[in-house]
Amino acid sequence: MSYRAPIADMLFTLEHAGGLAAARTEGLYAELDQETVAAIVGEAGDFATEVIAPLNRIGDREGCRLADGRVTTPAGWPDVYRRWAAAGWNGISAEEEHGGQGLPTALWALTSELWAQGSMAFGLCPLLTHGAIECLERHASPEIRERYLPRLVSGEWTATMNLTEPQAGSDLALLRARAERAGDGSYRISGQKIFITYGEHDMAENILHLVLARLPDAPEGTRGISLFLVPKRHVGPDGALGDHNDVVCAGIEEKLGIHGSPTCTMAFGERGGAVGYLVGEENRGLACMFTMMNNARLAVGLQGVAVAERATQAAIAYAHERRQGRADGEALSAIVAHPDVRRMLLTMKALTAAARGICYRAAVEIDRSRYAADEAERRAAHERASLLIPIAKAFGTEVGCTVASLGVQVHGGMGYVEETGAAQHLRDARIAPIYEGTNGIQAIDLVTRKLPQSDGATVRELIGEFAALAARLNEAGSPALGGTGARLAEAVEALSRATAWFSAPERDPAEALAGAGHNDPDAPRRAAVARFFAENVAVEADGLARAVMEGGASLAGDGADAALAF
Repeated sequence: MSYRAPIADMLFTLEHAGGLAAARTEGLYAELDQETVAAIVGEAGDFATEVIAPLNRIGDREGCRLADGRVTTPAGWPDVYRRWAAAGWNGISAEEEHGGQGLPTALWALTSELWAQGSMAFGLCPLLTHGAIECLERHASPEIRERYLPRLVSGEWTATMNLTEPQAGSDLALLRARAERAGDGSYRISGQKIFITYGEHDMAENILHLVLARLPDAPEGTRGISLFLVPKRHVGPDGALGDHNDVVCAGIEEKLGIHGSPTCTMAFGERGGAVGYLVGEENRGLACMFTMMNNARLAVGLQGVAVAERATQAAIAYAHERRQGRADGEALSAIVAHPDVRRMLLTMKALTAAARGICYRAAVEIDRSRYAADEAERRAAHERASLLIPIAKAFGTEVGCTVASLGVQVHGGMGYVEETGAAQHLRDARIAPIYEGTNGIQAIDLVTRKLPQSDGATVRELIGEFAALAARLNEAGSPALGGTGARLAEAVEALSRATAWFSAPERDPAEALAGAGHNDPDAPRRAAVARFFAENVAVEADGLARAVMEGGASLAGDGADAALAF
């Protein structure tokens, strides 16, 4: 197996590109020193490498099976999940009063990436449960929190997010699922939801479904959506499990990738109505669900990083083993000696480092928005996090696909067949730009909602931070960084121009939306802000690797040898 959790790279990125070191000097992580962080992430890395990673190919080959409404996951998955939950990983950032460890989002981000590195399909289950925990912590009644959160935090139970319906994909205004008041404080839920990840499985004894539905007197559109908790099995006042609720898995999808993860069609209320409990206020459910969705968007960006990491490690290992051609004109060479292969491998490493840095920075800003001592700084950090989340999601997932595709190319014909596992990385990665808000939606959100925050002050301040970094690099004149400072300065200038173009008050909205997609090849002057942000942070996250990657002529030099060491 060519995979090993890249703990040193992850910790370095968190401290520097992610901004943990700077935040620690501000007192944000006063009780979380480097040694503690390293110990936690190291333990998680060992579990991902030694326990989860061996499941990846098993899950891809076996997939999940549905019979009589029950889903069986691949061999070994229930046992590994229970070991993972027993180790306490599910509650790493949950509140201590419900059995969690109360650690910051930044630590959760690293562990979330590690579970997805081990197996993206496996990591989807805790990803959704984590989002549900946060949603219930912030919006549920005390009674719901007391009854459901402790066993959700422990990992004994898992959770899902039920938004999509056959006629309503990203447009939630079209939802038809219904909720009826039962008269005892509960509700009866009916309707069908599709594409529900881990909607049914055999890894936990209960599943809590967070379901968007409409009350009979609800307003039209998204203003009339409420959020309900619908347990697979009823839970008594003492926490004891009762009979099955009126919810069943009606089918599972055959998918391009993530075969180990069941993607379910869920039917609610076929026997009179599934019992559900209101989360938050009636007709305010979308605001509550967005807590879970926003959390998931960062986690999905980290999935892209995770698959890119696996694909890169596999490609580097193969490039050192596969011998073909004569790079020096005489002896048969490992293909890593060929400049074109080195270019691809360095591109993979640089893009992976860039996406990781963006995701970690977003996680640190989320922590600032919650724990900074000053209200003004909390508000400013919230806006920075809001700005970075769509970038992290879109760029991270695009990087996952790009890097996995390059991994197939490095493997050549052996990458296109299933034997090496390179094809699985590409198949698994492809869903990530689609779910939790397509990347086109992320780009539109960035341009229409996030850039205008505080009349553009948030994005201007971030651009100023990048410009100051470029100036420091240029002043330092370190030979090791080559032209990194100059390249970063050029990227900052391009970012500034693009931001100004999108922010111009006279801009035609349709023209702005046409340029929002960050990989629009027909609108070079409207190249997406997401990409420019990514390129800026890419240099900070891994300046040397990116400089080597862009340098072209230096790809066969000593810098590349160090970066591609195996």
